Amino acid sequence: MAYVITDSCISCGSCAADCPAGAISEGDAHYEINADACLDCGACAAGCPVGAIEN
Repeated sequence: MAYVITDSCISCGSCAADCPAGAISEGDAHYEINADACLDCGACAAGCPVGAIEN
């Protein structure tokens, strides 16, 4: 199951920079993960400074 970015996201962009699949992009309210492209590797969650990414 792909990771999900919650409303706790502060839109810093660190997750997008950490994603090896390029599955994260800036959305209307916060960054979003494309579930079809997500590798489920957890790199984004590990790099999130506020813990806004869940599996």
